[in-house]
Amino acid sequence: MENYRIFTLTDKAWAGSSLHYKWQKTQGNYLAVAGNDKSVKVFDRHGQKWNDLSLPGRCVAMDWDKNGDILAVIAEKSSFIYLWDASVNKTTQIDSGMRDQMTFILWAKAGPLLAVGTAKGNLLIYNQQTSRKIPVLGKHTKRITCGCWSSQNLLALGSDDRTLTISNHEGDTIRQTTLRGEPADVYFSVMKTDERSSPGESTVSVSVGKTILFLFNLSDPENPIELAFQSRYGNIVSYCWYGDGYILIGFSHGYFVVISTHIREIGQELYQAHNHKDSLNSVAISPALNKAASCGDNCIKIHELSELKDISNIVHLDDETKGLDQLSWTDDGQLLAVSTQRGTVHVFLTKLPILGDSFGTRLAYLTSLLEVTVSNQVEGESPVAIEVEVEPTFIAVGPFHVAVGMNNRAWFYTIGDRDPGVLKDVEYLGTIASMCLNADYAAALFEGKVQVHMIEGEDQEEKKQMRLFIGDDRKDRILCHALTNDFLYYGTDVRLFYFLFFTDWQTVSSYSHSVGVRKVFPDPNGTQLVIIDDKSGGFLHSPGNVNSCYELPNFSPNVTGVLWENWASDRGVFVAYDDDKIYTYALHKTTIYGTRVVLVGTTSLLYSQKPLLLHNGELTCQTPSGKTSEVVLSTHSFLSHSSATQTESPQELSKKLSQALLLSRFPEAWNLCKSAANEAFWAEMGKACLVHMKVELAIQVYRMSGNVGMVMSLQGLQGIEDRNLLAGHLAMFLNEYDLAQDLYLSSNCPIAALEMRRDLLHWDSALMLAKRLAEDQIPFISKEYAVHLEFIGDYVNALSHYEKGMTHNSKVITVLLLY
Repeated sequence: MENYRIFTLTDKAWAGSSLHYKWQKTQGNYLAVAGNDKSVKVFDRHGQKWNDLSLPGRCVAMDWDKNGDILAVIAEKSSFIYLWDASVNKTTQIDSGMRDQMTFILWAKAGPLLAVGTAKGNLLIYNQQTSRKIPVLGKHTKRITCGCWSSQNLLALGSDDRTLTISNHEGDTIRQTTLRGEPADVYFSVMKTDERSSPGESTVSVSVGKTILFLFNLSDPENPIELAFQSRYGNIVSYCWYGDGYILIGFSHGYFVVISTHIREIGQELYQAHNHKDSLNSVAISPALNKAASCGDNCIKIHELSELKDISNIVHLDDETKGLDQLSWTDDGQLLAVSTQRGTVHVFLTKLPILGDSFGTRLAYLTSLLEVTVSNQVEGESPVAIEVEVEPTFIAVGPFHVAVGMNNRAWFYTIGDRDPGVLKDVEYLGTIASMCLNADYAAALFEGKVQVHMIEGEDQEEKKQMRLFIGDDRKDRILCHALTNDFLYYGTDVRLFYFLFFTDWQTVSSYSHSVGVRKVFPDPNGTQLVIIDDKSGGFLHSPGNVNSCYELPNFSPNVTGVLWENWASDRGVFVAYDDDKIYTYALHKTTIYGTRVVLVGTTSLLYSQKPLLLHNGELTCQTPSGKTSEVVLSTHSFLSHSSATQTESPQELSKKLSQALLLSRFPEAWNLCKSAANEAFWAEMGKACLVHMKVELAIQVYRMSGNVGMVMSLQGLQGIEDRNLLAGHLAMFLNEYDLAQDLYLSSNCPIAALEMRRDLLHWDSALMLAKRLAEDQIPFISKEYAVHLEFIGDYVNALSHYEKGMTHNSKVITVLLLY
């Protein structure tokens, strides 16, 4: 994560002192920072200063409202509350009416309420919507130092008078309790009890005297719980509630401890680590990431909450000699800020939006909030980093360009021989849902329409070439689109169309699907197409054959994308992926069964990885850290086989052979059979060659296994051009007699079906075929059938067939005599 330090904030006025800072709630677009000077500086998430709020004295406290719209600030020597509206960049002042120094300020979790506490223990509740102020004098007798609102608009306050008060939204005290020390870090939470009817956030937790964690149940105020800890841990520095009633506590001597508040295991330590050798300064939790962080000893450690002993990152800040101070995450978990005791703030990227695209073997993916990396490892190109204008919400890549954008605007950058630079930016007529590029054109999908325009070219030429595609009868909405070098594909509520570029923009082919088409994924040549429809079904369609549409077997309803194999020798293989699995499919175009799609197998996908590129069984995935990782598909394990490897068991070799054959990788299958020297392997490969109608290869395979009869039979098929006749013979060799009969009957030599049934002694079938194809064969077949029946003792039926044969024979003789 050290590589993902986005920016560091420093200021002469802050030097040598601790800072007070707050991330904007919800959105996390702004960071407000206050030092010893008389101002609050607001920075955007890229470190650019956005505003500087001048104050009459040093900032005492500040807080963002629940939506992150308004920052409230209180300052020394002032009775005014300063409200900065982020949406309009405007500051207003509210006179609090309080005579003594304000010390505490906090917005409610629900509703527009602002609580302000003072040095003498007075309280003000201000309703920002109605401008109503409720002053509550004497809430405490000394300085109000800490507090928290509950989701039900209860306000808990802690004071130097060593008391904790719980008030309603009108300021009325409904509970009060005495503490054994000065309070800090007040939180509302839900403490798990054995009773199921525990009402909402009914527990208030307080750090008391930096040594005790005090748990006060509003429903049972007479029995508070005090949790004390080992003295070797040091003082409680900070703590956070998370998950189902767990508390993470950071101690001054560097200890990082997790306890449970479940009533049966109250105070029990679930995890303890000496995270920092000398001291710990702060702990923070990101529910969005399900991670916890602690800082101390000039480093930050980040743990997985699901498995606390797993430290996912360690960041060393060697230049911070005076030590670290406070940690804070944005609500979305993307950014983590740490302040230091010498007056700086470092902001790190902890979660990057997973945005990426591929065209052929070229990838483009987000590597920082304002950086896109373009790479083509297959072609041996060095990665190129492009600084982009905005934090994008989509990325598209083509052979020579990258496009990024947000809302209704896209920026185009050139890549390749030229230095990457902004080519132009384009505004569209609606918010862009997705974009595709090819060598010359960009296609943007927005509001049910697709706009296609040239990426480069003169203005007039570009306008001339621009097209806007809408649904068939203007009521249909376009739901998805894709580009290859020659074609535009798009799917609507009811149909799927294909358009040819560079000629006359006319429809080349169209296909009507039963329901709306939600996603479309063409192969690199545009000859095959995977579509996902509104019912989450997956289908393979060939634009060249309007009637071809094959349902994908065992297709997961959660599939989010499809990638086609880019390895030149392996066209027809593709993967579909959902959040945790990759499904490998293979298209078998020419088999005795006709065209079919098979599911080869599945591979596990690591959490939050997005597949971008498939090349020779290796999947390149984008990770949340802005890098790529390689995943070798389990269905391609045969690629790792070496003829020198003798340690593999027959079962492993058999599995690899099956995979190679399912993926039509016959050269690899040949090598496996050769190294295994197993007759059963040659037999399996020979059978696959027959299924795929590879007669020449089958002859070689059966020759290797010494099957002379099959070699001679297959040599007799060489030169047969009728596909159905050839497939019929191969099906017969595979004992698929019904299939063979159907294929023979569809060929230009249907009599072969009769010959097969007769040779197999399938007399009933042979007689039925003879009636259709060759009546003169009936006497001979009946006689043979009768001999067979007589042999097995069925004399009645034998006599019947002898008679049928004789009768039919006499009819034939009579017909011949008439001629």
